[in-house]
Amino acid sequence: MSPIIAPSLLSADFLNLRTEIDMVNRSEADWFHLDVMDGVFVPNISFGFPVTEKIAQCAEKPLDVHLMIVDPDRYIERFRKAGADRISVHYETCNNLHRTVHAIRNSGAKAGVVLNPHTPVHLLSDIIRDVDLVLLMSVNPGFGGQKFITHTYEKCRLLKELILSTGSDSLIEVDGGIDLENAPKLVAAGVDVLVAGNTIFTAADPMATIRQLKQIA
Repeated sequence: MSPIIAPSLLSADFLNLRTEIDMVNRSEADWFHLDVMDGVFVPNISFGFPVTEKIAQCAEKPLDVHLMIVDPDRYIERFRKAGADRISVHYETCNNLHRTVHAIRNSGAKAGVVLNPHTPVHLLSDIIRDVDLVLLMSVNPGFGGQKFITHTYEKCRLLKELILSTGSDSLIEVDGGIDLENAPKLVAAGVDVLVAGNTIFTAADPMATIRQLKQIA
């Protein structure tokens, strides 16, 4: 089965964002991936509700919104109203993860949990049946264009074992440093969703690159 491809708009040309969105709409990509950063949880600031709303108005594919922010509970409803179809929060920022996950689901969005590179998979054993996806960061969050952390392969395998052993329906998503070389290895390790930014948006032919990622089996 082909992986779900989610181009990360953080790497898009923001002076020509509508053009970039139209390209993804025409491509074989499945989702738009939106990284929301607050400058507190991660050392960078990206965009918030106004940009998300504008993207939602012209995106023809689901919005996969990754909240790299402290106290995400305060903003779940607003991001849902802004157009988020999937909302993922960091394990590291949630004091009551079960409540946060169910608040996302109650909003009508799919719920995801994100693990930073240093956070072990086994910490999700009590919540894995309640989430729709787990996003493994394969770089330290905050900036695009970083080098892929190879330990991610093993984390993917461990997460797949946890999902299968618990009967969870969760998808495995990976974000950070994904390219045409490591993507097949990630899919072989059980990954369902590939988030790619620079690999797509700096390519000579972004649509062809998306097609290559989509054809991985």
